Amino acid sequence: MYVKKLKQREHSLKQVVALGVAGCIGSLAFAAQATAQEKISDGVVKIGVLTDMTGTYSEFVGAGAVTAAKMAIADFSKNGTVLGKKIEIVSADHQNKPDIGATRAREWFDKDQVDVIVELVTTSVALAVMDVAEQKKKMVLISGSASLPITNERCNASTVHWVYDSYGLASGTSKAIVQSGKKNWFFIAADYAAGAAMMNGASQVVVANGGKVLGVAKHPFPATDFSSFLLTAQASKADVIALANGGQDTILAIKQAAEFGISKTQTIVPIVLFINDVHALGLKVAQGLTLTEGFYWNRDEKSRAWSRRYFEKTKKMPSMAQAGVYSSVLNYLNAIEKTGTDDMASVMKYLKSTPIDDGLFKGTIRADGKFAHEMLLLEVKKPSESKEPWDYYHVRKVISAADSAMPLSESKCKLVQR
Repeated sequence: MYVKKLKQREHSLKQVVALGVAGCIGSLAFAAQATAQEKISDGVVKIGVLTDMTGTYSEFVGAGAVTAAKMAIADFSKNGTVLGKKIEIVSADHQNKPDIGATRAREWFDKDQVDVIVELVTTSVALAVMDVAEQKKKMVLISGSASLPITNERCNASTVHWVYDSYGLASGTSKAIVQSGKKNWFFIAADYAAGAAMMNGASQVVVANGGKVLGVAKHPFPATDFSSFLLTAQASKADVIALANGGQDTILAIKQAAEFGISKTQTIVPIVLFINDVHALGLKVAQGLTLTEGFYWNRDEKSRAWSRRYFEKTKKMPSMAQAGVYSSVLNYLNAIEKTGTDDMASVMKYLKSTPIDDGLFKGTIRADGKFAHEMLLLEVKKPSESKEPWDYYHVRKVISAADSAMPLSESKCKLVQR
């Protein structure tokens, strides 16, 4: 009898121990699950596409940038998740106004729990949103803006400049033109930060290669008539009339230069031009223009394959900025998956330490936030040379990542070690 009771007590004790162990295991599992959930803030990865939807730049960013971001999510994950958490996109029009862009960024970060803002054409908007992101410890991936200060004197630890900048444009187009013997330049520049940055970058290249800047005419943004600026440039008798502007301003200036016959006697050089601009101009007007881009849809099999998928959705070939949105979103999501978190510092550390090769862009993100990759010196084809719709460019030169990015030894960025 005594032995029987002893055995019963022993059995009960084992049950208690077993229940305790199971409880501990359950608690540990719950804690692990909670920790995993905390690594993705609010249980959702939210991407904000902040761009020009209706204005001067909308054709080469705009709705197409949103499409590119959605394609990146679909290519990254068939069910639209990362680390088991849903990926969401929100989008808005900043109207090319820095106050509207900054306000939207604050709302997205504070109220809507947006983790990263992408695109950001218009330098003044990009700089304003960068400041907000730095305060909120959130990430910004810029595709459409050209200004060098983004990764130079205004750099911060929250930002990557993904596609192109004024240094890369000048090191391609301006250098090639002045080295061809066209030494005397006149600039027509938009009276805003990006216009000044493009003009200054190109001017430095012109002078460094033995050329001269004969004059500058600044125009308001956006402009409705370039006749007076073009006639002033024509009167200077410069070899080159350089356009330091973008979007519809560039298109209108090139069209009016052709109408006035100026492009027959002086070389028109757009510092920045997108394939959408060439499409709007038509090859008859645009033929012979020299430009620099970070992406061309018809460069190789990988770029063609992705671009034709994009075309199926938009009925247009992608600009370098739209391709940049796809690339930036895809690599951002990949960084979250690899690091196991959407924490800004962790994701940025991964991006800056890992080479990028996604089929559209190949390179590395430097300490200053510049994504250094190859740029392409292009010449617009004659109508007779184009083999299919949107087949617009001859690739005249591939500019290395080292030559297309400002040397870090010249950088004013606070993140660059001296």
